[in-house]
Amino acid sequence: MKVFVTGGAGYVGSVCAEHLLDRGDEVTIFDNLSEGHRGAVDSRSTFIQGDLNDPKSISLAIATAAPDAVMHFAANALVGESMQNPYKYFHNNVYGGSNLLHAMVENGVRQIVFSSTCAIFGVPDVVPIDENTPKNPINPYGESKLMFEKILRWFHDIHGINFVSFRYFNVAGASQKLGENHRIETHLIPRVLNVPLGRSTHAEIYGTDFPTPDGTCIRDYIDVRDLAAAHLLALTVSKSDFYNLGTGGGTSVKEIIDSCRRVSNHPIPVLEKPRRAGDPPRLVAASKKAEKEIGWNPAFRNIDVIIESAWKWVVSHPNGYND
Repeated sequence: MKVFVTGGAGYVGSVCAEHLLDRGDEVTIFDNLSEGHRGAVDSRSTFIQGDLNDPKSISLAIATAAPDAVMHFAANALVGESMQNPYKYFHNNVYGGSNLLHAMVENGVRQIVFSSTCAIFGVPDVVPIDENTPKNPINPYGESKLMFEKILRWFHDIHGINFVSFRYFNVAGASQKLGENHRIETHLIPRVLNVPLGRSTHAEIYGTDFPTPDGTCIRDYIDVRDLAAAHLLALTVSKSDFYNLGTGGGTSVKEIIDSCRRVSNHPIPVLEKPRRAGDPPRLVAASKKAEKEIGWNPAFRNIDVIIESAWKWVVSHPNGYND
């Protein structure tokens, strides 16, 4: 297939592009490099530097690439920042995404796989979280993703756009070539691994009094390689729908830190801090629908294996993508 990947210079987008190329697909990556890295762009792909907020730029890129399908990863994704600057999130994630859909319609492209988020659910009353869990985002980031999901429905009904939207949870791990290198790092695993790398003196735990076995928050960690596999499977789906992706299990903050200690063979001191406002005790996905309907089954469920891939990547890329 010919696949157009927005945000393909970012963490998840670059690994998905790598998987597409490995199976022989023709890939065009479209990215403004505000969050992504030029060094994460696979040399086998065609790279177009452009911005979804420029309608002419995205329309020309789609026309030039003439793809069979689009994978849409490009977005701002910092929850805290979205609470400080909601305009940025609605402008980039909603307006920019709408420009992409309009360009697809203009150029006769009718298939898209969308990178959504579990943040659309807010703080759920029941876990594990399935597709029917009420959507109640508690920040502009989650709201912007939910808004785009609604826009997808209308473009499906009016223009015949076929979509698959994946709501996934905490992404972790790395492929052999590509890993996690955010300019502003908020994710737990890379922040903890900064300690054995010598970049931090300690890891931080926000809250040790949650109603969980060890008192710390539990989250569902999905390997980025499993996520890429799901996106490739989505290209074979003919029915538009929404899917939650996760392992169905959960790992606590303390368990993550212990795993990082084992994998890195390094002591990791911990500083315990009070809870952060709005942190749910447990967020775990129910992925039975994806397993049943698209045949997705995570290959990497062991947290040590996931963290080991991340550790190997950061050790071999001490300066990230060097840009």
